[in-house]
Amino acid sequence: MAPASAPWARALWRACNALMAAFFTLAAFVQTNDPDAEVWVVAYTIPAVLTLLVGFNPLVTGNFIWKSVSAIHMFVCMVWALSLAHHFLLHAQENILHEEEGRNPVGGRIQLALAIIIVLFPFISWIYVYTNKELQSSWPTHCKTAI
Repeated sequence: MAPASAPWARALWRACNALMAAFFTLAAFVQTNDPDAEVWVVAYTIPAVLTLLVGFNPLVTGNFIWKSVSAIHMFVCMVWALSLAHHFLLHAQENILHEEEGRNPVGGRIQLALAIIIVLFPFISWIYVYTNKELQSSWPTHCKTAI
């Protein structure tokens, strides 16, 4: 059995980062027709750039600027998520899809397998949502004009 630091494992980690960067870039791109696009484009572009940098050079995570941008972005996203959760609890609707506001250290086969699953999940979800006609029928108008 090859250790997780084997060349193939490094390549899989880089591929995971590249796929997540692509996913976040695509997520930013489809927000351009949204009423509050500037907020969402920035929210998705930051992790796209951060994950792309890690894909090119995993040691970048030790850089002060990378750490700072990552920590600030995570903090803002957590505060935002908590405020949205509070809003949902106060203003719950029948179908949450109508509401628009809706790192482990490298090493070990379990972490790598989890990373691959986590990376593939948004793509599989995206394909499911875009191929499910029943879900599409309840989308707001601006979502129907996205990719």
